Parts: sequence; structure tokens; C-alpha cells
Amino acid sequence: MEFADMAYWFYKSARPILTSENKVSGALFLHDNSVVKLPDEFRSDSSVTLSASGDLIQADGLEASKDVLFENVASALFDADISFANYESPVAEEEVVRRAIGDGRTAMMCCSFAQYAALTEHRGRHFTVLNVANNHILDLGIEGVEATRTAMTQTGIVDIGAPCRPEEYGRANILAKNQIKIGFVSATFGLNAHQLPENETFRVHTARLLSKCVPTDLALLKKQIEDCKTQSCDFIVASIHWGYEFEFFPRYRQIEAAHSLIEEGVDLILGHHPHVIQPLEYYRTKRDPDRIGVIAYSLGSLTWGWYTAPHLVLSMVLNVRLSKGNRNGAHRTYIESVKPIPVFRSISCQGKETLMRIERLEDHLDECTSSPPAERIRRMKEYVDLVLGSWTKKSLG
Repeated sequence: MEFADMAYWFYKSARPILTSENKVSGALFLHDNSVVKLPDEFRSDSSVTLSASGDLIQADGLEASKDVLFENVASALFDADISFANYESPVAEEEVVRRAIGDGRTAMMCCSFAQYAALTEHRGRHFTVLNVANNHILDLGIEGVEATRTAMTQTGIVDIGAPCRPEEYGRANILAKNQIKIGFVSATFGLNAHQLPENETFRVHTARLLSKCVPTDLALLKKQIEDCKTQSCDFIVASIHWGYEFEFFPRYRQIEAAHSLIEEGVDLILGHHPHVIQPLEYYRTKRDPDRIGVIAYSLGSLTWGWYTAPHLVLSMVLNVRLSKGNRNGAHRTYIESVKPIPVFRSISCQGKETLMRIERLEDHLDECTSSPPAERIRRMKEYVDLVLGSWTKKSLG
């Protein structure tokens, strides 16, 4: 990152960008979620629920919040048949961390095994699928990638985006639940200038998604989409690590890319990286006029350090219901419903421990005028209304 880019990054981290590019508002299909419904004459045979969250990033001392972190949002996260998030803190033993630091690389996103447990589990339940194709997965080199994948395997979590063999590169991850076959495709815009070893360039799904100089490269994602079709998937989810940090709206080129992926066969796009929330788009496809593709350009960061600024602690959990059935003799799987749940990180002290909890914003709206943190809650509400369109009015009826 050049000096000018770094300076702008720090500026935006304190003063997030609230406006969009000129062409963005006209390109986004920002209907509310009432447009998401099953077509007429559709007969449902089975259904699956999915929860989706943004970044899971470590914080020093987070292990003290084990089984506390998610207690107020556990139902939104873990009651779903499949729970998804973007995992962005490589797991490693201290020796691996020391070697990485000595090699001149950053370990700022490094995570201990105790912190990993706090981030991924809650009272015996854990995330089902974690994306690791992101810009921090290589912070601790291939050893960090391997340690992270091993930790996930041992805890029964499916990792996506980091193939372990050359033949897995460009392949999708397939999950079957309730007779519904779901394909997950993934890509990250980059690896923070870290280089994969020459003989292991297949280890992370990486694509030019944010280049200022060349067109967005969707070839890798399209290859995975084709793999989903070959394996007869009923539904395709794209996990994409992209976007510009601390900006509340996607860039126009992202919208074009998202629409292209939906028309290629993706049904749900889960975006992450900007650390703030961005709009949900409900896109009626040309390939099937009855199909609404849902695009979450950025779900924000569910956890990230001990920051307290309203735009940094705010994120979004998406609850989605899929339905597989028959319409006019054809088998189809559609999104039946979508519910965005704005959440935020709350910090408290218990004895000598500092604890982090994720809270539902709707549970705190009455604090806008009645308690000391009123300004913080009010700002978060304004950010949500900015990207979701008068969310408060809709959520409270």
C-alpha cells in the first residue's frame, strides 16, 4: 500500500464515506425484502435456513469472552441449519508466530487457539462454514493456513477458499442439507502483498476483484460456478472478499460484477472486507424472472479488536430461508425469505476481565433518548437506515 493510500485508509477509518459514486444509486435494485417470495404455483418439498455474518477477527484477550460473545445473538447465528462467516485470523502456535514476525511479516491478525474457540463456538454449537479466502489468511504463511484449516477440521467446520491440493483449485465446496445441495464458491481480491510459494500458488482462491487498471476478473469464480452446475447443485452461494474499507456503498464495478455472477448462476452473494455494512440488493434475474438473487455487498465485521466507533462496531447478520420444490413440472430452489439483523459489539468489564458481546441493535433503540450511550445508538441506527432504507420503521412495524 502506497503512502497516499495508507493516509486515505486512516482518514476513512475515522470518517467513513457515506455517499456513493454517481452511477451506483441508479444501478442498485434496492427494493425491500418483501420482493423475496416464492413464485405462484410453487410447491415446496424441503427447506434450509442459513445465517451469514461478516468478518471474525481476533482481539487481544478475547478468550475471556468465550460463551459470552454470542449469547445475545445465538439464535440468529446458530439456530440456522447452516451458519456462515468470514474467518480472518490465522490460528497458530507461538513458535509459528515468532518465525513469521522474525521474517518481517505482520502477525496482527494472528489468533491463539483459545481465541479461535471464542470466535467460532458457543456452548457446544459452532459455525458450519467459514471462508478463509481473504487478505489476512497468508499473514503467517502456509503454516498459518494449515494450522487454521486443521483447527477447523478438528472442530467440524467446513473451510472454503483455501485448497490443499492443485486439483481442488477452482473447485466449489458442496454441502447437502435436507435434500438441498448447496455449492459455495469463493475468492479474495488479494493477500496483502504476501506471495504464495511458487509450487503452491493454488493454496488460496485469489482474483483481481479491485484492480484500478484492469477489468474485474471473474474467471475463477465462474469456474467454481461451473463446478457447482456439474455437481448438480440446487443453490449457489458466492463468498467474496472485496470492496473498499470504511465506505458504506459498493463501487459501480462491483455492482456490475455482482449482477454478472448472479446471471452466471449464483443465487446469494455474501460480501466482506470493508469493515462497515453496505446495502442489500434484491436482483430479479434475467435467466429466471421468478428468481430474486440476494447480494450483501458487505456484512461488516462481527468482531474486530476493541474499537468503539459506531461505524466499526456495527455489522449485519443475514437470516435466509431456501425452499426446494416443483413448479410446473420443473425442480427449482428459491430464496423464500431474507431477514437482515443489524448487530453491534458491546464492551463491558467483569472484575478484571474485559468482555465483548454481540447485541441486536433493535433491542437498544429505546436508548436513543434515554441513556448515556444515546448518541452511539443513534449513529448506528442512521448508518443502518442509510444502507437498508428506513430499517427502523420497517423493523418496528
